Amino acid sequence: MVTKTDNTSYLTSSVYLTRNLWSGILFGIGLVAFIDETIFHQLLHWHHFYDKSTTDIGLISDGLFHAFSWFATIGSLFMVADLRRRNAFWLKRWWSGLMLGSGGFQLYDGIIQHKLMKIHQIRYVDNVLIYDVIWNIIATVMLLIGILLVFQTRTDERLLRGKSLNEQ
Repeated sequence: MVTKTDNTSYLTSSVYLTRNLWSGILFGIGLVAFIDETIFHQLLHWHHFYDKSTTDIGLISDGLFHAFSWFATIGSLFMVADLRRRNAFWLKRWWSGLMLGSGGFQLYDGIIQHKLMKIHQIRYVDNVLIYDVIWNIIATVMLLIGILLVFQTRTDERLLRGKSLNEQ
């Protein structure tokens, strides 16, 4: 959006603010899920998506989790392609969504799945608290960055809209 030169481009892009945000959110969810699956499930073998059953069920749940992460990622990229085709892709707004999606999904995983549902832990050790604290702090930082970027893009959008309307 920053490189747009005509007034109608600013106004057209502002119509797609929500789509830019949701595309980033979906990509962030898919990205964090993919990183979680690759590092903690496959490389380190710390846990499976569902650890309350056999190893085979755990591996099946990992596969479904991996498929979910790719569906979210691919869906978001189709949205990005559509936004670019319409000349309405706003990278900063997309990054705000990416950080919200990443942080939101990681915080959901850390609180709901690890503690409330207890379907798995980050790592099965005597003192899991340090892992939980670090996991949730990283998630909170990503969420805060996403919120900050959303507010910045809202301000940017208002300024651009005002500038575009005043110049017409």
